[in-house]
This record gives sequence, structure tokens and C-alpha cells, in this order.
Amino acid sequence: MSPFNRYDIRGRLGIDLDEAVAYRIAQAFAAVTGAGAVVLAQDSRESSPALADAVASGLTAQGVRVLDLGLAGTEEMYFATAHLGAGGGIMVTASHNPRDYNGMKLVGPGATPLSDAEFDRVRDLSGEVIDRLPGGCREDARGTRAAYVAHVAELVGVVGPLRVLVNSGNGAAGPTLDALAEGLARRGALLDLVRMHHAPDGRFPNGIPNPLLPENRPQTEAAVRAASVDMGVAFDGDFDRCFLFDGKGGFLDGEHVVALLARAQLALHPGSAIVHDPRVIWAVEDAIRRGGGRSVLAPTGHVFLKAAMRRSGAVYGGEMSAHHYFRDFMRCDSGMIPWLLVAGLISAGGDSVEDQVRALRRDFPSSGEINFTVRDTVASVQRVRAELAPQARAEDRTDGLSLDFGDWRFNLRASNTEPLLRLNVEARGDPDRVAREVKRLRQLIEAH
Repeated sequence: MSPFNRYDIRGRLGIDLDEAVAYRIAQAFAAVTGAGAVVLAQDSRESSPALADAVASGLTAQGVRVLDLGLAGTEEMYFATAHLGAGGGIMVTASHNPRDYNGMKLVGPGATPLSDAEFDRVRDLSGEVIDRLPGGCREDARGTRAAYVAHVAELVGVVGPLRVLVNSGNGAAGPTLDALAEGLARRGALLDLVRMHHAPDGRFPNGIPNPLLPENRPQTEAAVRAASVDMGVAFDGDFDRCFLFDGKGGFLDGEHVVALLARAQLALHPGSAIVHDPRVIWAVEDAIRRGGGRSVLAPTGHVFLKAAMRRSGAVYGGEMSAHHYFRDFMRCDSGMIPWLLVAGLISAGGDSVEDQVRALRRDFPSSGEINFTVRDTVASVQRVRAELAPQARAEDRTDGLSLDFGDWRFNLRASNTEPLLRLNVEARGDPDRVAREVKRLRQLIEAH
């Protein structure tokens, strides 16, 4: 089944994925999990309603009670799965992929990830004929949003006064943001929200909502500057990720957002563990040390971050790719909680976003992620290690290859889904050093 990736299901419509395939996957999911009730949600893509109908049909054909959230975010599916005590959850989404893609995200009870064995069994069983079972039904569960709003509001506390531009990218975020804003206001929050590309529109007339790509940021940057706001937020399609901008329109790099969120969570939970990926770490480790917390490394990917959080009891886990996980949110990723916590930091301390990250940018400059297309990722990493490891002070293999030279370090890792090597370089207070080492590593990688 070509739509199956390492972590979820994603593919091109009419080629990898259609209603018939979605029906079989849903049947297989029900058979593998044995779930009596499954939460279902969908993003704003034009193809999502038909695919969600097919998923619902496949689930009810296995006797499952389908709890339908309708248009919602992935984090709402996570929350509802745990809150309603369902045996699993399915989100129909392709997140930030082009319009001709769609897919599904699958979770088990309590919104926990499926095990590798379960996921593989769903893939294998979806190619087989499964007997129908009686008793299935589809129920309207959209009222669960009120409980989600109450839970998020409890986690973030009172925020403001603050003026924030929010770009929903015509994805699923708009209606949820409106409900959340109302719930926060009832609890005393003072948020003046400037809404941009707010209405869900699966044609994505203003471009695919993927703010991780630099070419997709100028609209938000310009709008932030024009609106005279304290900060800006942009969501991806299913809003399980948010991307932050300071009050001058400057984009906040992923490691700086993780550092800010570590600071916010340690203020609420002193001495806690914080899990983060090993790509860019010094700004994050500095924030954790200053906050009296404990740093825990985990490989990139939600399955690994969530597992590390469970092992360590961490209150928060963050990836520089803008996935942020919270112990008190089922250890799941959320796109709404992070920006509200950062807004709370600004409200409590009086410092602007620029002030919050200025020292991090100065003390720990980094390259941003650089991708290389190579024939053999393993051999390429081995060549780099053979050349540079003898000069390093420390080596770490948590995820790919990390070498620490004292005043600079790098992480080089293979993509989980593409024939790419991903490079990140950082230094201590020396941006010129970052540029020199990127050049050296580029030459070393591209020479082969």
C-alpha cells in the first residue's frame, strides 16, 4: 500500500489514495485495534469530506461507533480520543502537502501512537478482504470542542494584554481559534487577535499552509509589520504545528521556540525533564539549565519524542520542526498551546518576543536545516565521520551523527522519508564560524 509512510498515511489522490483505499484502511484499523469507538476528524481539503465518509463507512462496517468531530484539528482528534475514552482516532489530513495529496493520522487509546507492529498490521490487512460486522454507527461529536477549549485554557492560564496576528492559512484552524479565543476571554484573557486567511478553504487560494518553508513566510511577515502587533502566528493545514514571528515580522527559528517553551514549562513545573531532538541543542540546553530542568535527547519523530517523555516523566518535548508535545495534553503535539504559552511569557515578563530571543540568537547562532540529495545516506554519514570525528570532543548517535568540537557542533541525519541528508550547524557566539563550517561540510558531502 503506497500511502503508508513511517509515521502516518500520506499520498497523491487517485494514485496512492482514494475512497476505496481509505475504506479498506479504516476496516483494517478497526480489526487491528479492536476499538469499539473511534474518533474521526477531517481538515479543510476539498477531498477530505469524501475520504472521511469512506473512513466512517469502513469503521461502521466493522461494528465501530464513529464519533465524528467534522472539521477539526489533529490535536482535537487527540484530545477527543482520550476525553471520550475511545479505542482509537483517525484524522483525515495531508497537513502541509500540496492540494493533490491527502492522508490519515492514526492513534490508539489515550491518543497513544500505534506500535510499529500495529501500524504494519494495518498496512498489511488493508490489502485483504475483511468480513463485515454488525452494530456500527456514526455520531455527531462536535460538542467535544467545548471540553477541548476548557482544557487548553486551563493549561495556558490568563494571557494578555497582547495583540497577535494569526494566519490560519485557510486550513482547519479558524473555527477552533474562534472558540478558543471566546473561552480564553471568559477566563480573563486580553487578546486582540488580527485574523488572516482565516476561513477554511480547501482550494488554498493564498498558498499551501506550510510556514516551515522560507518562501511561504513573507505574507505573514509583512502582515505582522503592517498590523503593529506584539507577535505573529502561522499554522499548517491541520494546525498541529504553529510558527512564530516577533513583533517586527522576524521568523523565530525552531530551536528558539523550543527554548522559550522549555522556559515557560519550567516556570510552571520546576526541576522537570525537557525532551528535545539533537539537531540544534545549545540554545535549548541553556534555557533548560537556567530554568533548573533536566535535558533529555530523543531521536526526531513523534513516536520517539513521546516515548522519551513517558520514560523520563518530562513535562514538555520539542522538535525544531515545530512539533511541541505536552505531558498534560496526552503527551501529544499541539499548535494552539505553544503560541499561547509564549504569549504568556511576554505578558508575565513584559519583554517582547525580540527581547526573549535576542540573547539566544547572539549566543548560539545556527545555520538552519540544509538538505543534500545523495545516493547513499549511510555511506555519506560514514565518510563525514571518518574525516571529522578524530577532531571532535564528543560524539552522539541519538539521531544520525552529532559531533561537538567545543565552540561549534553539527548534526547530520538521514531523512526518514526521502533520500536526503539533513545538516544543522551551530556555534557559540560566532556566526562566521557557522558559515565556515557549513562551507566545509558542504564540500565534504558534495564531493561524493
